[in-house]
Amino acid sequence: MRSGRLRALPVVTAATVIGVSGYLALVTGRLTLDVNIGRRVRPLGPLVLDIDAPRDTVFDVIAQPYLGRATRQQREKIQVLERGDGLVLAVHRTPVGGGLVTETVETVAFTRPDTVDFRLVRGPVPYVRERFRLAGDGDHTRLTYTGEMQTDGWALGAGWAAVVARRWEATVDDTLATVKAEAERRFAHGR
Repeated sequence: MRSGRLRALPVVTAATVIGVSGYLALVTGRLTLDVNIGRRVRPLGPLVLDIDAPRDTVFDVIAQPYLGRATRQQREKIQVLERGDGLVLAVHRTPVGGGLVTETVETVAFTRPDTVDFRLVRGPVPYVRERFRLAGDGDHTRLTYTGEMQTDGWALGAGWAAVVARRWEATVDDTLATVKAEAERRFAHGR
């Protein structure tokens, strides 16, 4: 009986290592499970933010790390891999706790003056589309964030989407607060 347990130990150890490695790869965005079986859709947002700055200023703040000269802090979070005409491919780094950082690769499309669209290429889920819509007149802008996340695996995938979406929306909320503060600072400074 004891020798049977000893023979099973390498199998259990290997399964544990594979399971933990797979989980870490999934959490950090290095592994995307995209089998399109049991696909579930989950909305992201809406998040709405009123900003005391003109729409062009808000658009410029959003576009800066992608199309302009990024600050050191922005470069730690965003790395542009390719730039095209109104479109970039970028890596986004997000701390998720426990010293882990998720890396997503996304296309970001800019339609001045009112839309910025994001599409996930690689990340912890197989599909995400997001949009920042800017509406306003004069010195005030309303920024509306909406999106959609899809996962595979029926209820298991829906549970994973709930975990990922909670962190995803919190990260977007932090980004929007930063955009608001910077746009309002620039507008007040320019007066």
